[in-house]
Amino acid sequence: MVTCYLKYVVDPFKLKEFEHYAKLWIPLVEKFGGKHHGYFLPHEGPSNIALALFTFPTLAE
Repeated sequence: MVTCYLKYVVDPFKLKEFEHYAKLWIPLVEKFGGKHHGYFLPHEGPSNIALALFTFPTLAE
């Protein structure tokens, strides 16, 4: 299993644009055999950081 971890620095004045971009990833990951685990905001620290996690069964996927 391969897990991809993405860290985003989000512009607070462009939240709608980020939301649109973030939603585009979900069907793409699933189309190529992956599972999207969601977007996460850290509980502590900077409030402009978002994390995304998704996995693929193999590196070939």
